[in-house]
Amino acid sequence: MLSSQYTLISRRHDGLSGQFLVPGDKSISHRSLILGGLAIGTTRVTGLLEGDDVLATCNAMRALGVTITHEDDGSWLVHGVGTAGLMSPAVPLDLGNSGTGVRLLMGVVAGQPITATFSGDDSLSQRPMARVTDPLAAMGAQITSRDGGRLPVTIKGVADPLAAAHTSKVASAQIKSAVLLAGINARGTSTVTEPHASRDHTESMLRHFGATVVQDMADDGTHHVSLTGEAVLRAADIAVPRDPSSAAFPMVAALLTPASDITIPGIGMNPLRTGLITTLMEMGGDITLSNERTEGGEPVADLRVRHSQLYGIDVPAARAASMIDEYPILAIAATQADGVTRMTGVSELRVKETDRIAVVADGIAAAGGSVSYDEDSMTVTGGNIAGGVTIASQHDHRIAMSFLTLGMVSDAAITVTGCMTINTSFPDFATLMNGCGAALAAAGGDT
Repeated sequence: MLSSQYTLISRRHDGLSGQFLVPGDKSISHRSLILGGLAIGTTRVTGLLEGDDVLATCNAMRALGVTITHEDDGSWLVHGVGTAGLMSPAVPLDLGNSGTGVRLLMGVVAGQPITATFSGDDSLSQRPMARVTDPLAAMGAQITSRDGGRLPVTIKGVADPLAAAHTSKVASAQIKSAVLLAGINARGTSTVTEPHASRDHTESMLRHFGATVVQDMADDGTHHVSLTGEAVLRAADIAVPRDPSSAAFPMVAALLTPASDITIPGIGMNPLRTGLITTLMEMGGDITLSNERTEGGEPVADLRVRHSQLYGIDVPAARAASMIDEYPILAIAATQADGVTRMTGVSELRVKETDRIAVVADGIAAAGGSVSYDEDSMTVTGGNIAGGVTIASQHDHRIAMSFLTLGMVSDAAITVTGCMTINTSFPDFATLMNGCGAALAAAGGDT
């Protein structure tokens, strides 16, 4: 598996062609294991992303008392224990690098009469958790943590959590999901209000398992979600669509490299996840959708992507929630656009696996690009990329894949260290890229 190499070198190539099969959606994969575990009966999950992040959630659910098996046909069986059937784990739950896994499971534990300690790798241990633990504490959970609300965090949940009435300062699916998951066992209705809608996979999947969830948009643009508590979840099979966030990398690579023409089938097209596709098309990207359908309750389509001349645009701040994970690769696309691309309303990038605004901007500048940024925005002016630099991934899979993509259009190769982190979301990234014509190679002597 080439993506497991620590250091990869990316060079120009003659264009991408063929079919590119990206892995299953990471967000939906996490939730299928968690909600399947809280349901009564056995849920069969097909298309599960078998990356490190999702496998960490799988192991955590097993430690909480859920039996999960990997079948010979590639599917996964989750033998649910019901909404009150989890047990306190004997050891801390190590979520590795997974912000989604740790924050969603904090919500689960907070709404159960169990106690669990959450830990993670060095990167995850620096990420803020108070934005999740504070509303969970308001629902009755007892929480202790390291200074600043950081991991390790211990949560003592309650059998009868208080129904939530939480207003979030940011549109965050992780915060919203944690509160909703804690509210499953609450008496009454839990509500979450966001400044605008974040991705709604948790709401859709809760309904898929039988819970009553209502979403609405107020006149002032705020988004409201309510969950009727004391819900009974029942097993329901899930077909995980392919991940639009993972599709972003071959999509941008094909748009930027001459003579490219690829198809990317089965991509999830939830409108709260397709901001990058909308943006790239506004920039002039030749992206066409076909075979639009619904699978597992989610809209899905096949994409065809061809090399295109892109043009700089102003990306609306209101679009940020629908593409927050895709700004690093959008910034790479913007280096090859004619003119200036301005991205605003992106302060959430500063609390991801890394400070993605600073890391992306500094990397582009080091490679010879023109970029500026502040606390909540990034501006990229298109132009020649000299390359010939080494970029450290800083334990961030999207940083690694973004700069490997930039190496495909730079004058000299770009070397990216720490590429093992790609396994968290896209284990076969480099192998699949090369299968379509890319020129990614392990550094000499690297194993």
